[in-house]
Parts: sequence; C-alpha cells; structure tokens
Amino acid sequence: MIAFVSGPVAALAPTTAVIEVGGIGMAVQCTPGTLAELRVGEEARLATSLVVREDSLTLYGFADDDERQVFELLQTASGVGPRLAQAMLAVHSPDTLRIAVAAGDEKTLTAVPGIGKRGAQKLLLELKDRLGEPVGPAAGRRTAAAASAASWSDQLHAALIGLGYATREADEAVAAVTPQAEAAVAEGGRPPVPQLLRAALQSLNRTR
Repeated sequence: MIAFVSGPVAALAPTTAVIEVGGIGMAVQCTPGTLAELRVGEEARLATSLVVREDSLTLYGFADDDERQVFELLQTASGVGPRLAQAMLAVHSPDTLRIAVAAGDEKTLTAVPGIGKRGAQKLLLELKDRLGEPVGPAAGRRTAAAASAASWSDQLHAALIGLGYATREADEAVAAVTPQAEAAVAEGGRPPVPQLLRAALQSLNRTR
C-alpha cells in the first residue's frame, strides 16, 4: 500500500494532481478542496489510498490521514466505490459525514451527487458505528450544516486559484455558476462543488 506521496507539485488538473516522487510523476485523484491547497512547484504531502482493479491502478489523495481513513471506511458500505466515496468527501468533511450518520441525517447525504433518498437511508444503516466520533474541535456541538469548512463559493474560488487562474477569472467563473448553485439550494440541497467546478472551467474555456 502507498500510504502517502511527498514531493513538488508538477501539475494540477480539475480532478488530479501530479506529484513528482523520485523523478516519477504520480497522478493522484483528489477532491476540489484538496486541490485548492496545492500550488504547482510547491512541496506537498498527500495521504493516499491505492485502488486496484483488473484494468487499472488508481491512486486517491487526501489532505490528511483522517480523510483517507473515512474514504476507505465509506467503501465498506455496499454500493459505495472509490468514486462515490470521493464524491462524498468532495461535498462534506469527514466530521460532517460522521455527524450526519450519527444523526440519521438523510438530507446531508442526498446532497452528494449520485445518492438518492433510498440510497441515503441504506448508507445510514450500514455506516452506523463505522465512522466513529467527530474528531474536530467542538465537533460534538456542531450540526452537519455548520460543520462545512467553507461555503461552496469559497471552495470553488480556492480550487480555481489553485489551478492557476487569476483572481478576476475565478470571480467571474463563480458568478457564472451561481444560478446553478442557488437552484440546488432552492430545491433543499447543497451546491454540488465538483459539478460546479466543471461548469466553472467550461465557462472559463468559452471566454478564452
């Protein structure tokens, strides 16, 4: 198992970071929040989980060991593969997921693309007692909604800056996808940051 990778960031893409390790570029699948903290040319250390399939070897990267552990625990639930587990961590922090599961909060889980009401109910049953207690400061007093580290716009803006866009371009892209985010909120959900990032990148490509 590759527990972590450490080295200079060679390249960044919407879903991937390339970390140079001993002269080799390791492609690591990351959430927008993790990518937002990386800068090309700067040193980085990512906790990793290697997913082995018959036709592929995929390395998933995380900001810390706790996020990596939750990623692996989520996959112990039936029907949850690495992509869905990563999508859950793209929308929610580990503690948000712990609090949601402990509280039986379907709404928090259905905010994740690919999880419907029935799927959320099944996950709540299967993940109960698996994720453990929240580990963040004052976690026991936080609700799932308040546990989010940053608003969707802050996450999206930081991710775009991390990908090398100028502040003005990031501002324009966030404004372009705001109606889409507001529509999700109006329907009682949470803005899906990964989809918003893709839409923001598309809007930037159209203006260039």
